[in-house]
Amino acid sequence: MRNKAMRIDSHQHFWRYSKATHGWIDDSMAVIRRDFGPEDLAPELRASGIDACITVQVDQTLDETRQMLATADAHPWIAGVVGWVDLRSPNVRDQLRTFANHPKFVGVRHIVQAEPDPRFALQPEFQRGVAALAEFDLAYDVLVYPHQLPAAVELAARHPQQRFVLDHLAKPRIRARELQPWARDLADFARLPNTSCKLSGMVTEADVTGWRDEDLAPYAQVALDSFGPQRLLYGSDWPVCLVAASHGRWFEWVCRWLAPLQPAERDAVLGGNAARVYGIQHSPDLRNGS
Repeated sequence: MRNKAMRIDSHQHFWRYSKATHGWIDDSMAVIRRDFGPEDLAPELRASGIDACITVQVDQTLDETRQMLATADAHPWIAGVVGWVDLRSPNVRDQLRTFANHPKFVGVRHIVQAEPDPRFALQPEFQRGVAALAEFDLAYDVLVYPHQLPAAVELAARHPQQRFVLDHLAKPRIRARELQPWARDLADFARLPNTSCKLSGMVTEADVTGWRDEDLAPYAQVALDSFGPQRLLYGSDWPVCLVAASHGRWFEWVCRWLAPLQPAERDAVLGGNAARVYGIQHSPDLRNGS
């Protein structure tokens, strides 16, 4: 009998909602205009048989990163924190040193999708900050829209020693049924061996009121063909996913879509790859407390 592989939700968020901080939550997303904490997520993870999660920044502040780490300390099943530091700051290494000794600080993200310059990630100051991450053995989460993906490809190519994790497949235009040029650019990103990709965020790029399996499958297949099962990471994007689907419904879709793969390949996507990419050494157990 095979031992149960660890299941990890590689992408979720916590927040205390305020209009000033979370202005990106517009009227179409009103269902998530409230606080979301570990007590809300724990039952969802248990119901899906998921052992642990990686929580990802939303606010671009050092205070949020500190709070995320404190929350992770209080809940053993929060296996990792992808926080924020100012990668453009000349003091970026000092900021990283502040968090680097914490065992659950596993990565950094900047909300590049909100930057008007499509080549923002190639600015010298930003590249200097990205270069510093490898010194601390931290992953970098890439959050971009399709038109920003070519710059992300160039960024990853310039930093071959840095691990890059693409969030939400770079948000393809599923609702509009557009595959190109996104699919081509995704394949270019995947050709770089220092990259991986989160199978997450898809339902909110589809028709949130009535998405179907066949709407999502072509985009998931492009990601699988590009990265293979050893560089795809399951993520829920909870609570953002609630705009279009429950945590459980999205996890069920992913498991159903992965069913044709070999058991070891499914295990990799559903947890093993996240543990490797983010350097999670311990085995969190949701049953040991929430």
